[in-house]
Amino acid sequence: MRLKKEMIQYISQSITTSMIKKGYVHPIVDEKDIYTAITHVITEDLMVEDRLDEEVKEILERYRDDIDKRNVDYRNMFQMIKKKLIEERGLIL
Repeated sequence: MRLKKEMIQYISQSITTSMIKKGYVHPIVDEKDIYTAITHVITEDLMVEDRLDEEVKEILERYRDDIDKRNVDYRNMFQMIKKKLIEERGLIL
């Protein structure tokens, strides 16, 4: 994940406070529940890329011998596979 937990918490608190203060939402639940939900959404969204990176690593590991034999640049191959999966799945990162 590219953001630390503390930064996600700060962003979530800022969003929550701002939305309530500006009248965008009129909470029927506790402000902490809104904050928790926003934190969860941000964290899950950021973890999509982490999970995708792990999947790409697994794919590359399966073809490690071929990659080594053909002198393929691991980093370039990683980016190509990741880009392909992003396009196929319609992900926005």
